[in-house]
Amino acid sequence: MATVTDNAVTKPEPETAGRPARTSRAVWQSTGSVIALRILVIAAALVLWQMMSGPVVPEYAVSKPTEVYDALTTMLGSASGWTDIKVTTIEVLAGFGLGVAAGTVMGLVLGSFPLLGRVLEPLVAAVNGIPKIALAPLFLLFFGIGQWSKITIAMTGVAFVVFYNIYLGLRLRERELVEVVQVMGGRKHHVLGYVTIPTLAAPFFAALKTGGPLAILGVIGGEFIASSEGVGHELFTSAQNLDAASEFAGLIILVVLTLSLNGVLSALDTYALKRLGLAARRRPQAKK
Repeated sequence: MATVTDNAVTKPEPETAGRPARTSRAVWQSTGSVIALRILVIAAALVLWQMMSGPVVPEYAVSKPTEVYDALTTMLGSASGWTDIKVTTIEVLAGFGLGVAAGTVMGLVLGSFPLLGRVLEPLVAAVNGIPKIALAPLFLLFFGIGQWSKITIAMTGVAFVVFYNIYLGLRLRERELVEVVQVMGGRKHHVLGYVTIPTLAAPFFAALKTGGPLAILGVIGGEFIASSEGVGHELFTSAQNLDAASEFAGLIILVVLTLSLNGVLSALDTYALKRLGLAARRRPQAKK
């Protein structure tokens, strides 16, 4: 409210809506605090694990962090360990890439032709309802115990996730926007660039982030069933030998592989959405 004092009008300071913007230093301090707390939580869990292994929980079942570290260094220091990591990584990347390609093509074709989509959608849903790991023996019969059977299992899981995101994205595409572009003289490539791609970008990258862990799950499941090399093969062998330390070492390798793949996909997601002009998000304003 304005006040008048000695013929001077004093204007009130504008009210800020919402919280004040934080400086870069404050953001850095907040991020540093979160990282420090995460490290403390992990360190506390490791200390508790070390202390409880033996007196509380059987050591043969959970091992100890020190023994897991020794098993991990042994795995990373041997040629066979890196061979297993290389084989699993190739299978995951190949299955993921082929699954993305197959799912994208299926989604675009069935989404672009509504009649074909209505005819084949129940069949696709029926096949998708089969657990992918249940198809592993069938793929092993077709492709043997080599890499292609694991690649196919991973590809199947990823393809359906990508398909449904693309297919539903096309079906939910706003028809009004398409008509506006067409009325303004736009052709098919204009509709593709101004409506279809921006509409499908977010669900497509969401499917990629969901499909990454599914590809790893499919490969490890296939290696569990029948394989002669790979991280999954080593995990299965360690479980049979009751070697908990090597088991946890293999799980750490899988965690690193998952985080690496997710990091690459997140960076690609951010870059692509920024180029498409979809990265900006309006901050919610506080109600007055």
